[in-house]
Amino acid sequence: MSNNEGAFGVMYVKLKPHLLMVLVQLVLSFLYFLVEASLNKAMNPHVFVTYRHAVGGIVVLPFAYIRERKTWPKLTLTMFVELFFLSLFGIRLTLNMFFASLKYTSPSFVACMINTTSSLTFIIAVGLRLEVVDVKNTRGLAKVFGTVLSLIGALIMTLYEGHTIHSLQGAPLHVRGNLVHKNWIKGSILSVASCISWSLWYILQSILDRGTKRASLCEHV
Repeated sequence: MSNNEGAFGVMYVKLKPHLLMVLVQLVLSFLYFLVEASLNKAMNPHVFVTYRHAVGGIVVLPFAYIRERKTWPKLTLTMFVELFFLSLFGIRLTLNMFFASLKYTSPSFVACMINTTSSLTFIIAVGLRLEVVDVKNTRGLAKVFGTVLSLIGALIMTLYEGHTIHSLQGAPLHVRGNLVHKNWIKGSILSVASCISWSLWYILQSILDRGTKRASLCEHV
């Protein structure tokens, strides 16, 4: 019995990051529909971003202060500049363009476009020589194939406009039948720009993450 519990514990530790990533995607999918419903009720996307991070900062602040107040490194000028650009790409540019694109497109479109963030991050990391691609290796070929496939899917989602599928009137989060907008291309451009900004945010996080505490880092950003 103990051997089975030990094997289960080892498997849980290995699968925990993947399960958490799936959970995050499920929560984000629900968030897309919630934001779309809010925008349809005349909620300004910039105001939504402000409220979202004000609440998030208040929630994270106690954890950052209690757990990490004695271990946070000295705030130098270099770190301050890094935090500024991290906040710029991660919150100001990314989320404002992201929610603005949601206003002009649809939750399903935005969810598909977000999947290209990993591909764009990979391309930028290769361009900055933070990532090495070995096309002779199976893993390297998989990265290249997945990146190309993801970008092709994003291109099809941007240029192809199919039939409108109307949601049920009795749905808990009913989105009005205005999913096909005149500004679909504008929303697509904003969505792609937000994904590029998001990719830069991930890269900056990997650089700034050295020697910093994550809860405090989230609070500063």
